[in-house]
Amino acid sequence: MRKFLVVLDDSRECLNAMRYAALRAAHTGAGVTILSIIPPEEFQHWMGVADLMRAEARERIEAHFEVFAKWMRDKQGVNPELVIREGDAVTEILAQMREDPETGVLVLGAGTDKAGPGPLVTAMSRNSGSLPTPITIVPGDMSKETLEKIT
Repeated sequence: MRKFLVVLDDSRECLNAMRYAALRAAHTGAGVTILSIIPPEEFQHWMGVADLMRAEARERIEAHFEVFAKWMRDKQGVNPELVIREGDAVTEILAQMREDPETGVLVLGAGTDKAGPGPLVTAMSRNSGSLPTPITIVPGDMSKETLEKIT
């Protein structure tokens, strides 16, 4: 089965990427993998309590995931899977795409501020010629209605 890979983070644009992935999966019979990445610098200054901080970060991610997963299950009939990785975001996204042969599309949300689409979209776009899967970039300010029309 083909899967849409979408990154769960604290950005506003993440919401539209989630919506797009769920709607496309529902319309095409695909799955959704939600990837959340814990950055390594989150633990560097607190080595003595790193395990506790890591556990707390995982709990936050799982709670955030459940909000999206419930919506996907209840409204779209899609049961997403959660993958949590630790490390550099770009490195971990690339590793996830390579390790899961069912990943068919990477879905990212683009930021709407004047600084550009965001560091993740910028970095992944630079690598787009050598990626194992295509990228879909969803505008962060696209309306829910427009997303429903295009999926």
